[in-house]
Amino acid sequence: MAEAPSAHAIEPERLAHWLRATLGIEGPLTIEKFPGGQSNPTFLISSPAHRYVLRRKPPGTLLPSAHLIEREYRVLAALAVTDVPVARVYALCEDPGVIGSAFYLMDYVPGRIFWDAALPEVTAAERRPIYEEMLRVLARLHALDPAAAGLADYGKHERFIERQIDRWSRQYRAAEQERLPAMEQLIEWLPRHVPAEEPVRLVHGDYRLDNVIFDAHAPRIRAVLDWELSTLGAPLTDLAYFCMRFHLPVADWGGLAGLELEALGIPGEAECVAHYCRERGCEPPATQVWAYYLAFGMFRLVSILTGVLARGRAGNASNASAEAAGRRAAPLATLAWQLIERRS
Repeated sequence: MAEAPSAHAIEPERLAHWLRATLGIEGPLTIEKFPGGQSNPTFLISSPAHRYVLRRKPPGTLLPSAHLIEREYRVLAALAVTDVPVARVYALCEDPGVIGSAFYLMDYVPGRIFWDAALPEVTAAERRPIYEEMLRVLARLHALDPAAAGLADYGKHERFIERQIDRWSRQYRAAEQERLPAMEQLIEWLPRHVPAEEPVRLVHGDYRLDNVIFDAHAPRIRAVLDWELSTLGAPLTDLAYFCMRFHLPVADWGGLAGLELEALGIPGEAECVAHYCRERGCEPPATQVWAYYLAFGMFRLVSILTGVLARGRAGNASNASAEAAGRRAAPLATLAWQLIERRS
């Protein structure tokens, strides 16, 4: 792992003092920034006795309702007593005087993270079980009763999609770098065609292969990561976001579009939807509804990528590739609108 860039550097002595006073963790510490990630900078903190992960807000002016690590900490603490696998959290620090912004500390969970949806590092026989495990854990998450988990007030219970469209439209406008015609069409069309409301459940908001840690030797998830976008909402938003990879090209996205999935041993989109629904005991969504949720997921990701681009140009993005990531927004908006036109 590379050293932390100066924009996100952590003063070791101040952090060591806080860890000692708050948790009794003794130094000396080594601090390394994990590569990847566009939102909240994430660090490996090693002490003589243990390894931890620190998640912090980036420095500088931030978009409204973005980088809410306080919510990440709360949901991780709540899920610790459920059958949804998460890392153990230790403490939340909201005092920017310690390292320059709010942060929390959790366990370092060893295992495998898969960055490529085609899973080239494993055999064809291993790929289907990995995808089915992703769907099993997602179904377990959506089966939780938010109230029983202490998260009844973790989000509003009505008009989730409408509020999400409004939120991400405003985020997009706040970070807008250039006019994207397809995004303008999505902003107009999506709120006028919202599907019937689903029962509210806890949703992850960014559920994909590289946001989970698998066991080093088995297709079993040890921890689901990156809960920044979690809230109470429509479970199909998570499932559609996970299945978005089937529509994204290999180039630029590492998606699955155009690949021979059967030869690779990867279940197709329809198989994934059916497997998830069997795990949850629910009916698969209608074609028109499914197309809507896919387009919504792409619309939301366009807004996120536009924010990444804005932060990159302002000099406070978490990842040096922010400019390149942000430039994927326009073609993704076009893909979302084409999906609507094909399936409406």
